[in-house]
Amino acid sequence: MAVQVRNIYANLADASSGETITSLWGNSSIRIERIVSHSHESPAGFWYDQEEDEWVIVLRGSAALEFAGGEIVELKEGDYVIIPRHVRHRVAQTSETTLWLTVHVK
Repeated sequence: MAVQVRNIYANLADASSGETITSLWGNSSIRIERIVSHSHESPAGFWYDQEEDEWVIVLRGSAALEFAGGEIVELKEGDYVIIPRHVRHRVAQTSETTLWLTVHVK
């Protein structure tokens, strides 16, 4: 078996690409994604309502998540949260360049 080494910081999309989501690995139970956001926010009235639990960490930059109950959670580099399935949330804002790592678990 040949093991490939990759780098989470390689080939980051620039601001002209908007927000980009790259699938890093997954199977029927788990999905790992890298997200690069540039001063991003979810559209007005849009809420994520996901079928799986989500673990998310900010590796670079900062972000704010808004939850349907009105709570806003500020995240800086190194901060992570666990969002249980069907907890409605949205991205309230990100810094100019925010790098996220998300793990979705069924």
